[in-house]
Amino acid sequence: MIAYARNGHTDKFGIPRQSREESPIVTRIVFEPEYRIPEALRGIEGYSHLWLIWGFHDVEIKNEKLKIKNSKEWSPTVRPPRLGGNKRMGVFATRSPFRPNPIGLSSVKLIGIQPSAVSHQLELLVSGADVLDGTPIYDIKPYLSFSDSHEEAKNGFADETKDYHLAVDWGLSKVSEEWKRDVTYILSQDPRPAYQDDPSREYKLDYQGYTITFIVDRQTVHVKKIVKI
Repeated sequence: MIAYARNGHTDKFGIPRQSREESPIVTRIVFEPEYRIPEALRGIEGYSHLWLIWGFHDVEIKNEKLKIKNSKEWSPTVRPPRLGGNKRMGVFATRSPFRPNPIGLSSVKLIGIQPSAVSHQLELLVSGADVLDGTPIYDIKPYLSFSDSHEEAKNGFADETKDYHLAVDWGLSKVSEEWKRDVTYILSQDPRPAYQDDPSREYKLDYQGYTITFIVDRQTVHVKKIVKI
């Protein structure tokens, strides 16, 4: 591990399912002491986007227990949430966190480099990361448009739901515009399991020290309550 992620996602429920360019949520990449060397970032400001290679650390703990019992225990198929949670696809045809090796890959936008309040050296600011607060970062590499982007690429079954989003009704909730912007994006992506569609059911989502209670009626999220944790 070379670094860890810091953002407002203190709970897995609500983390964007994919890294997306339009995400307004900022994540800080804080380097471990032995990697807090400015020279290691020399030239990185010349890139607009980066690849983050990281670990599903909450899942890894569970998988580690499976490895102790049976090193070959893993499921070749998973249930993608966007397909309703009842249709199985091959694990290597999905981005599910439940994998033989719990490794994630995200394309993120580099916002800048700034002094770290933790290390007094440098940390990276990125947007579009689909990671939990505290996620271990194993490596960082430049994104190259001439080799990493393929305009003719097919998206398989992911094309079916790539534009899916919900409207968000805040009611009379008084919150800062920046915080509202971030949470609106999270809620619009519909964090619910796809097999749940009860308009009276209340869901709770934690973000940046607050618990947001909401319901979903058809294509609209209605924020019911915001409580400081």
